[in-house]
This record gives sequence, C-alpha cells and structure tokens, in this order.
Amino acid sequence: MRYWLMKSEPESFSIDDLKNCKNSTEHWDGIRNYQARNFMRDDMVIGDRVLFYHSNTDEPGVVGIAEVASEPYADYTAFDSGSKYYDRQSTKENPRWVMVDIRFVEKFDRTVTLKEMKSMYNLAGMKLLQRGNRLSIMPVGKNEFETIVSMSKEF
Repeated sequence: MRYWLMKSEPESFSIDDLKNCKNSTEHWDGIRNYQARNFMRDDMVIGDRVLFYHSNTDEPGVVGIAEVASEPYADYTAFDSGSKYYDRQSTKENPRWVMVDIRFVEKFDRTVTLKEMKSMYNLAGMKLLQRGNRLSIMPVGKNEFETIVSMSKEF
C-alpha cells in the first residue's frame, strides 16, 4: 500500500462533498500537471490511502482520509470543449490526462493544519512542506501518514 496527499479547495470539492457522493466515491478530475498525472497513472492502486487536504483556505491542512477506489482511466473532461479542463491535444484514442476514483474513509474531528505540520520535526522531509512544492497530488511516507492521523486525534 502506498500513501498520498491530494489537495482540493473546499469551495470546489470538500471532504464533506466526497462523503455525500453516491457510495461516498467520486472521480478526481482536472489534473493538468504531468508529474501529478504520472503519480495517478503509474503508481496509484486500489486501496492506497489518501490524506485529503483542503487548500486555499484560512487554515489549510489535512481534514480526513480517503482511499483510491479505481484503476486510472482517461479524464473525460479533457475531451469536453465546454469544460475548463478541456485539452484539444488529448483524444479518446490517445488520452493525455487520467483520473482515479477516490472513496471517503474518515473525516477528522479537527484539521491538522499546515502550520502544525511544519512544526513537527518528523515531518520535515514531507514533500508538502518542501519549498516550492505546489503539486496537487504527492506521495506521502507511511510514517508521515501515521503521524498526521495521530495528530488529528490530539486536542
């Protein structure tokens, strides 16, 4: 099993939105960064755990856990000329972009904030905390994952 962090702006799609989807499962579309795409396409497998991160908010941070619920498949928003994720160079025969489905697992009782994570010595190597790292999907180490889950239970 691998571990991931996936960022979403809560105004666009929150952990509560995921929980309220049919079967608490939804596709993760709109990834238009090659490195993030490659993580989904080449490395994610069903059952991998995901730290669900709310970005672009007053208190950015991890708000819960999801899991990868499908194999990667073509991101059909790339074929829709009316979509903000449209890519005229991506075709059904040769899709440039992929997505996976993710399933809600747990909402934390509290947000583990970015500020808190930056203060933890054992999270210092976490990609999220590295200067200039703005990817919306990134790998997370097992110890990092477990540390953040543990932090979510502290008050």
